[in-house]
Parts: sequence; structure tokens; C-alpha cells
Amino acid sequence: MSEYSNIEVAFSPQSLLVLNAILAGMIFGVSLKLTRADFVRVIRQPRAPLAGLLAQFVLLPAGTCVATALFNVPAELALGMILVASCPGGSFSNVMTWLSKASVPVSVSMTAISSLGAIVMTPFNFALYGHLNPHTRPLLRDIALDPLNLIALVALVLVLPLILGMAVGSRHPRLAERADKPMRLFTLLVFLLFVVVAFANNLDNVVRFAGQILVLVAVHNIFALSLGYGAARLLRLPQDERRAVTLEVGIQNTALGLSIIFTFFPDAGGMMLIAGFWSFWHLLAGMTLALIWSRSKERTYG
Repeated sequence: MSEYSNIEVAFSPQSLLVLNAILAGMIFGVSLKLTRADFVRVIRQPRAPLAGLLAQFVLLPAGTCVATALFNVPAELALGMILVASCPGGSFSNVMTWLSKASVPVSVSMTAISSLGAIVMTPFNFALYGHLNPHTRPLLRDIALDPLNLIALVALVLVLPLILGMAVGSRHPRLAERADKPMRLFTLLVFLLFVVVAFANNLDNVVRFAGQILVLVAVHNIFALSLGYGAARLLRLPQDERRAVTLEVGIQNTALGLSIIFTFFPDAGGMMLIAGFWSFWHLLAGMTLALIWSRSKERTYG
């Protein structure tokens, strides 16, 4: 039996519905100001999105799998890290990109493309690297995860809200402009409240494992940010686009990760701890980095 097995991860169907609604609301809010031009921009100027997608969907999950296997990270924690690494970029990377004086068009287009790509890449990477890691393989075998159910969940909470958001935004641009920031803030606060409640129900265990989990999450997040910056620098992107790619790769959609955990891994307390701590840490790290960049003398807008 896992040492994390006494952590209460299982939620009622109503709670899962709330979490999925929060996640869908985040993506809907980001998509309100998306236009066809954002996708055309990716086709015409693909270097920045390619750098981000390479780091996001190839280097990060592969590197996470190798690192967790080499350093013998406990199975549940390792599988949680692989899941987070398999998720697309988080919607709040766009706000942090704006704060850091980086290229907002690059960030928004990357969020859209990665959210669409996640319908295939998130289930594929999670199943692949979860199987390749010898420590996490037995967990996946015991659960017998159905990839089609996972794909359906990703499509429901990412792709459908994205399409609806773009449709509403194109028909009601003034409403989209007014609702954009309030909706982002509201969904962020509700999501953080959801995570706080989950942690409060397991306060003793959270305190018990905090040191171990925080180290793993912090190192993992630094690795993600470094991969984003490294990939952008390798392709010789301008500074504003490097910042956008860095934040896009370093700010993961942990709401999707938690939704997958609560749906398919209701007894995996270690996975919940990883995704829960990520939910706080990456916002703190991303905001800190954005504020540092915002104070730089060079004003580099996209």
C-alpha cells in the first residue's frame, strides 16, 4: 500500500463537475479574444510556436520520465509529475506574458494551439511515458486507463470551450473585451479555492509531505521554464518571444491534471499532492519571473 493512500482524493460527482466547469471556464475566457488571425500568424511565423510546442510536448514529458526514473522518485509522485508535464500550457501564462513585456500574440496563439494539440498529445504522452518509467508502469497497468475516455475528457474541457469562446468573441467583441480579465480572475480564484479545500481536507498529510513535494515541484518547474527558454534561444527568437515561450512552457494547465486525477486516479494521493502544489507554485514562480522582466530597462513588446 502506498504511503499516500490515506490522502482523500476521491470527490463527489458534483465536485468533479465543478472542477471541469472551472477548467472549461478558463479556456473559454482565453478564447474570447482569439481570432483566425492568431492561427494564421502561427502558419506565417511558426518559429516561436514550434519552439514552445517542442519543449511542451516533447522535451518536458520525456525529460520528466527520464529524471523520475533515474532518481527513483516514488511511483505516485513520478506519475503525477509525468501527468503535469503532459498537460498543455496554462491559460494564465497570457496574463503573465503581458506583465513581463513579452509577446502576447505568441503566448495566446501558443495557448490555443497547445490546447488543441492536447486532445492527442496529453493522453499519448501520459500513457507512453507512464509506461516507459519502470516505477510508474505498474500503476497504469493496475488502473487499465482507457485512452478514449481520457481523450473525451480533454476534448470536453479544452477543445469545446475554446471553440465556443472564439464563436462568442467573434459575434460579441465588446462583451469579450469587457469579460476577458474579470473572467480570468474569477476562474483563477475559484480554482485556487477548490485546491485549498482539497488541501484543507488533508492538512496533516500536506504538512507531512510538504518538504518532499515542494522540492520536486520547484525543480520540475525550473526545468520546464529552462526548457522553454532554451528552445526559444536555440531558434534565435527575439527577447519578447523568448519570454512568451518560457512562460507558456513553465505555466502548466494543472486544472486539467487535477481533473484527470480525480476522474481516473481517485486513490492516487501522491499525484494529487504533485498537481496541487504545482497549482500554487507555478503561479508564484511565473509571477515572480514576470515582475522581474517587467522591471527590465529593455521594453520588448511583440
